[in-house]
Amino acid sequence: MSSPAQPTSSKSSAHAGAPLCAAFDAQTRKPHFALPAGATDCHAHICGPASRYEYFDGRIYTPPDALLSDYQRMLATIGIERAVLVQPSVYGTDNSAMLDAIKCAPSKLRGVAVVDDDIGSDELARLHAAGVRGVRVNIVDVKDRKPGTLPLAALTTLADKVKPFGWHMEFLMHVDEFPDLDHMLADFPVETVYGHLGYMKTGNGTGNAGFLALIRLMQAGRAWVKLTGPYRISTGPLPHADTNDYAHALLAAAPSQVVWGSDWPHVMVKTPMPNDGDLCDLLTAWVPDAALRKRVLVDNPARLYGF
Repeated sequence: MSSPAQPTSSKSSAHAGAPLCAAFDAQTRKPHFALPAGATDCHAHICGPASRYEYFDGRIYTPPDALLSDYQRMLATIGIERAVLVQPSVYGTDNSAMLDAIKCAPSKLRGVAVVDDDIGSDELARLHAAGVRGVRVNIVDVKDRKPGTLPLAALTTLADKVKPFGWHMEFLMHVDEFPDLDHMLADFPVETVYGHLGYMKTGNGTGNAGFLALIRLMQAGRAWVKLTGPYRISTGPLPHADTNDYAHALLAAAPSQVVWGSDWPHVMVKTPMPNDGDLCDLLTAWVPDAALRKRVLVDNPARLYGF
């Protein structure tokens, strides 16, 4: 869904007032444990080259180039075989960089696109054939939105369009704003996905009403959560131990509805740039049981993204 934060016009590769992000750590180290065969990274972005894929002027940050080749080297080091590329906000609804990346390894890559409200079925079919399995909607960076509100009518219309393709809708949103999330989306046409363990600061506690509403949606089989971006919700440094209770609560409530993602290349990180080997090692604290880790890394992603 397009929004004031995601226009499709007035592209530019210059900074256009948007701050330049720190680059990812290219010296990936191996994790301290072996990932299972078929492990999947369910959340990453391809950015650039900016000389070919221009960013739009309405973006709120400017990433350094983070290319598919860089990403594939990181995945090979940590032991990931499959991945889901999510359209970054810097491209608005121009999914070209993501789609071109998927073409390089179509059996191992899937995509989550950002689309215009008026998209037609022919374009959706084209995206589906290209490997897209979901649509992303940014709720956080919408101009003049009242906290705790959703444009449900417009979202439902878009969901009705993507439902025939078996897609889900991924929300970038803070679940603590929505204490009645399960009631708001009880009759939503498609399943929904939420990143960053619900994307609320850990100080809210696992008893937060919005977090509990999310869990109820998961238990009903209507929602999924990505174990991603601990640095975006933690109040402490690596290993972000204050995120463990959230991961444990999500897995205890709905183990079949949880996946993991690297959040590479870690755009707009406010803390020191993490190493992806260190982030991968957090899985041993989040998901200490090896059989459950396989479920999160292999089986659940296969269901959600159709690998």
